[in-house]
Amino acid sequence: MRWMRQSNFTTEGSTKHTKSHEQYFVLVSVIRGSPALSKPSSSTRNADRGEENPRNLRMMTKLDKKMEDIVIRECVSLGELDSCIRLQREVFGLPDLEVSPQRHLIVSREAGGWTLGAFVSDGEQEAERLVGFVHHLAAVSGSEIFGYSHMMAVAVDYQNKGVGARLKWSQRERALEQGRNRVKWTWDPMQARNAYFNLNRLGVTVSSYAENFYGSAYLTIPTLKAGDQQGIASDRLFADWRLRSRRVSALAQHGSKADELAVSATPAVEIVIPAEWTRLVKEDPPMAKIEQLRVRSEFQKAFAGGLVAAGFERSSTEPRYLLYESKDLELMQSPEL
Repeated sequence: MRWMRQSNFTTEGSTKHTKSHEQYFVLVSVIRGSPALSKPSSSTRNADRGEENPRNLRMMTKLDKKMEDIVIRECVSLGELDSCIRLQREVFGLPDLEVSPQRHLIVSREAGGWTLGAFVSDGEQEAERLVGFVHHLAAVSGSEIFGYSHMMAVAVDYQNKGVGARLKWSQRERALEQGRNRVKWTWDPMQARNAYFNLNRLGVTVSSYAENFYGSAYLTIPTLKAGDQQGIASDRLFADWRLRSRRVSALAQHGSKADELAVSATPAVEIVIPAEWTRLVKEDPPMAKIEQLRVRSEFQKAFAGGLVAAGFERSSTEPRYLLYESKDLELMQSPEL
């Protein structure tokens, strides 16, 4: 059985960037790495002669250099933690009430958490600049200790260049060193970009849905004004990142081939989401609520039936989640030998 409903609000073109809180994966780029590391596209060639465009090649070389200079390490000094606060304000545009303060970062470190930062030398002054960070908490459920990824932010001029992916895979390495087997976080189910990154690039699975997780007063889409959201609920999906699973291990080694490592089984259910959620919320809040309730109902029904979300299909008109029978995921979810 498949549930396939087309969104009542679709337009041509890809989904625009939006910004969310808790785990900010709309701000991370795909694991394929920097576009500069790929073969030049047709836009880098001379249209008449089929030659490489020198200007574009110079730009790509500069980008290569910028990415090579990035160092991932823990933020420990007060100055580095202050930079995390600054980056939250710059990237998310959140009010101070929603920003995780320095005190929170310090206390969570003492309680077993940590904040990994992406640093780059800032021009001729050779001063380091924080261009991204991921904040990781220690979490407990019964006798299990696992990781909880509270947030990630990447500076605007470094987005879509692989910084987010490097932070997440560094987070995995650090968590494995501490003996952790999994990391959890949440994201807005209506954000296609987040869904693709989490499910297809990182290899998470989802089997839990939370209604209005942060309350309807929470700024679900901080790029919009509070009045634009009109009480849209802050529904969330819970990512389950099994760090030692065969699929995650394969993605960690061969991230550029993520699409080739997709689940081979046929989806039992597909859940379509609006192609341009941010625009829908801003221009037609009543319809946005209807669509959110539909998506919520379909996820809850699927999860109640034992299905697991493990893939996402991008589309400019009908992006959709792919859900599978749990038995079809047993091998890929099993620990790597």
